[in-house]
Amino acid sequence: QVQLVESGGGLVQAGGSLRLSCAASKRTFGSYAMGWFRQAPGKEREFVATISWSGGSTIYADSVKGRFTISRDNAKNTVYLQMNSLKPEDTAVYYCAAGRLVTTPNQYNYWGQGTQVTVSS
Repeated sequence: QVQLVESGGGLVQAGGSLRLSCAASKRTFGSYAMGWFRQAPGKEREFVATISWSGGSTIYADSVKGRFTISRDNAKNTVYLQMNSLKPEDTAVYYCAAGRLVTTPNQYNYWGQGTQVTVSS
């Protein structure tokens, strides 16, 4: 079982930056791809970014490409999402997940509880 805890969310003005962190509870963290997803009120959960277990491969949603960067530190069992040039439409609850290097939520086995990101205009 892998337990995931997100942190770093908050309120920021448009154009600002935030860095989300996701700490995993188990040393086998390094064997999973790690993804970030988000869900806005009244909308379905959507893919944001994912990174391979080694950190050598990444995939981004078109809506965040060039603004967000996913990274991981396997020694610290932590994955990060650096979010720059934030827009009001980035407002959502952000979730990290452990699973396969894909963009579909149902291929991720473990999920965190989520952290709220609010971007004001």
